[in-house]
Amino acid sequence: MPDFSRRDEREELMDDLNLSGDALAQNLEELEVINKRLGGNGVVLDALGKMLGKRGEAVEIVDLGTGGGDLPRAIVDWARKKDLPLRVIGVDANPFMIEFSRNKARDYPEIAFETADIFSPEFQNRTFDIALCSLFCHHFSDPALAHLFQQMAAQSRLGFIINDLHRNRLAWWGIRFLTWLFRGSYLVRHDGPLSVLRAFKRQDLEAILQTAGLNNYELKWKWAFRWQLIVRK
Repeated sequence: MPDFSRRDEREELMDDLNLSGDALAQNLEELEVINKRLGGNGVVLDALGKMLGKRGEAVEIVDLGTGGGDLPRAIVDWARKKDLPLRVIGVDANPFMIEFSRNKARDYPEIAFETADIFSPEFQNRTFDIALCSLFCHHFSDPALAHLFQQMAAQSRLGFIINDLHRNRLAWWGIRFLTWLFRGSYLVRHDGPLSVLRAFKRQDLEAILQTAGLNNYELKWKWAFRWQLIVRK
């Protein structure tokens, strides 16, 4: 049985920025299905509703570690129904993922995708209205996350949103069962359970926020085993 008392430090296969090809494309499709069925995108949309309220002016949102780009598409679908003007920029360091995302978003002129290192000086000099990280933060160590949180706070006019996993035995067993049941790719079978082990308990996120010097936040548990973190400016 794994140790759930602390975050696992092993890297996921998806951390390889040179990863590409049919197996990765299959994995990105699988992750999109998992996000839809387990409500991952809904966690972000709920947070956006809280942050934007009845705001009428257009906003620019950046999705860091966008992966297959399903979240930007979900955001635009949600905004279109509410007649909210916005622009979404999906950013990832893996060029294959960006090309995959562009192909999936051909009918979404509100979305742009970029290959970029989010820690580069060039990117850190840019600003946005809202920054997002969805299932991205667990890929980083606690010190790196404290730096990322400070960076997101500095780059966002309104604040930032985090959607990530709860490190929990039931979540670990659940993802193992789901990836076995649906005969997922080797990537999702390996990375799915490991991502839960790399994820967070409440005290982990609170400690990272304290290190980053961020106090104006709202941290809530959401189904299925997700954390919704809203940090306001």
